[in-house]
Amino acid sequence: MPDSILVLAAHPDDEVLGCGGTIARHVAAGDQVHVAILAQGLYSRGEPTAEQVSGLHAAAERANGLLGVSSLSLFDYPDNSMDTVARLAVTQTIEQLVTEHRPRTVYSHWIGDVNIDHRRIHEAVVAACRPQPGHPVESLLFFEVASSTEWQPPGSAPAFQPNWFVDIAATLDTKLAALAAYQAELRDWPHPRSLRGVEHLARWRGSTIGCEAAEAFVLGRHLRPGV
Repeated sequence: MPDSILVLAAHPDDEVLGCGGTIARHVAAGDQVHVAILAQGLYSRGEPTAEQVSGLHAAAERANGLLGVSSLSLFDYPDNSMDTVARLAVTQTIEQLVTEHRPRTVYSHWIGDVNIDHRRIHEAVVAACRPQPGHPVESLLFFEVASSTEWQPPGSAPAFQPNWFVDIAATLDTKLAALAAYQAELRDWPHPRSLRGVEHLARWRGSTIGCEAAEAFVLGRHLRPGV
């Protein structure tokens, strides 16, 4: 029976950087993948024009179309300023998405990222996915985002130490094609948020577990349901 999967990302491209290959695997397996991008993604660079906003939304639609997601929700929380938003508001937004999609698995950001939006969303996800009776979420998985997770100095926040890996050898090309849709967000090699940098990370994560390419996660919680 197909699963319902919910991916909660801060900015357009985070969903692809963090778990694009895994999303494509879920889709290939027949699962329904729902992606929600919570922050606007442009305000930290100055007041965006309508053309810039529509261009970024179009890029998100193209990227997630390539991944084959069932739905894409774009919100307008302030970019790189989610610490100015009441956590309850973000938590309630996520709770509404959980109620709508009834996901068994949720993917989102790691708490130790440099980016403040990533950290606030992580906290809201944990709050919204409290393991209460009847709650649909059985697995919480937190991904890494190149140019945020690895840039946190040791001791400044919890280190990303993955204990859950997904083999994406068959979907790495799809991940990279989806990432290429976010051309304005990419940087030149050797920046970690370049196509080459993202591929190197996937190859490295794969080599650590004996496969061609992988995405790495920290398992927050997994419930093995009763029979």
